Amino acid sequence: MLELRSTPRSKCRERHHQRCGARVTSLTLVDTDPAELAVDAVVVGVYAHEGGDAKLLLASGAESVAAAFSDRPGGGLAETLRVLGATGAVGEVTKVAAFGAVTAPLVVAVGLGPEPAGAAPAAETLRRAAGSAARALAGSAAMALVLPLSDRDTPTDEELTAGVRAVAEGAVLGAYRFAGYKTKPAAGRRDPVRKAVIHVPDAGAKAAKAALKRSTTVAAAVARTRDWINTAPNELRPPQFADSVAAAAAETSLEVSVLDEKALAKQGYGGILAVGLGSAAAPRLVRIAYEPAGATRRVALVGKGITFDSGGVSIKPAAGMWEMKSDMSGAAAVAAAMIAIAQLKPKVAVVGYAPMAENMASGSAYRPGDVVSMYNGKQVEVLNTDAEGRMILGDAIARACEDEPDYLFEVSTLTGGQVIALGKRISGVMGTPELCERVRGAGERTGEPVWPMPLPEDVRKGMESDVADISQVNSGMDRAGHMLQGGVFLSEFVTEGVQWAHIDIAGPSYHSGEPFGYWSKGGTGVPVRTLVELVEEIAAER
Repeated sequence: MLELRSTPRSKCRERHHQRCGARVTSLTLVDTDPAELAVDAVVVGVYAHEGGDAKLLLASGAESVAAAFSDRPGGGLAETLRVLGATGAVGEVTKVAAFGAVTAPLVVAVGLGPEPAGAAPAAETLRRAAGSAARALAGSAAMALVLPLSDRDTPTDEELTAGVRAVAEGAVLGAYRFAGYKTKPAAGRRDPVRKAVIHVPDAGAKAAKAALKRSTTVAAAVARTRDWINTAPNELRPPQFADSVAAAAAETSLEVSVLDEKALAKQGYGGILAVGLGSAAAPRLVRIAYEPAGATRRVALVGKGITFDSGGVSIKPAAGMWEMKSDMSGAAAVAAAMIAIAQLKPKVAVVGYAPMAENMASGSAYRPGDVVSMYNGKQVEVLNTDAEGRMILGDAIARACEDEPDYLFEVSTLTGGQVIALGKRISGVMGTPELCERVRGAGERTGEPVWPMPLPEDVRKGMESDVADISQVNSGMDRAGHMLQGGVFLSEFVTEGVQWAHIDIAGPSYHSGEPFGYWSKGGTGVPVRTLVELVEEIAAER
């Protein structure tokens, strides 16, 4: 076992940092008149009009900017936006040259959808609007976000906190760009906007300042997760991934330990070792602990870290296999969430586990028909080597339960069945029903939607093995309820009495389409914000 408190960067890791480290947009608060802000662009909100005509409604906060355009030819700012084709659809961006009407050279209107009756826009609407504006203003030094945080002139602390968090997170994540590996800059590529100024009624308000500080930390954790996911798999094999996580965690108060292949074998982590057999890059298990004095509750986080998944002997089709570099998204999310938690300092003990392996096909790979002895002693019959995630997670969950957590949250890109059932933007959650409902609520608040799924007894019956305690998948290779099979299998490794939730992020973890809202192409960072929200919620329990 390697005990890591601080880790000097190797030349390889330094090169990886230079290539792949995304610059995070800085955030500040301001209460100056938006029309007088010395920035490259002032961003205001615009609502779609529901009356059936093409009229637009400027959102609150834009009054002084609109007034500056009122004496200009063309009927004012709203009419100018209408002529330019703005509709007010959520995330739609329309740019207007100010020509001296306001201090900023550019006014940017971002759509907020229909105006909500007697309320500010939903937090997710604000996130997407801020993200769309930030992406559209790439290459700018500074932008001001003047968006409606409340439907009243003086928002409550709760409204202010929710609004600032949403706008700040959207701005940073919408501006995100993965540095990549190009030796020459891509034509037309612009750096992320350097600074986002968020307009609030009072920049000195404690609630606003606290919300901004938290948002900076959480958004940076999401960006770190995206960086790890987007890294080329030849540069982030299990030993390198473990080193990178340990180095990042060592910059905080976290305690980190890494089990190498010898320690894994000595301690009986049969599932992790079996999956790693086919690769020249040996597996790892990273343990990250946050143990504040006086904490009375314990939380375990477990994340799947398959740094590349070829499917092994049960090899995947070639088409789209390159996206399997993202099969470590769960481990990346857990590691980054742990770093954020250490910085936010909630009064709850949290321990993260990140099992890491590379699932490759070779003469030494594990194969269908193998029986694997897991960390908790269960014997598992392997029927499909492409169901490798549950093998490494079973070991990690069993180990995490030895810490006697009150709650265990496991995150993984586990099954294609999740995508079939819920699509690419909604994760599935299975486990203790009450805890699954808490996960759903946290996902709704953070804009990372989750939907509870059952763990039927008939699914477990279909996984009976003739030779072992359980089959890794349905013994008849029936893919019906494939997502549920994964959850049922993992339940075998949860100690009785531990409340647990398995979150399948196979679809939402990686976005292969064009950017939208605050999602860029590539890794999304789901569900870092949900995990942090859950930990803080548990810390606040009496």
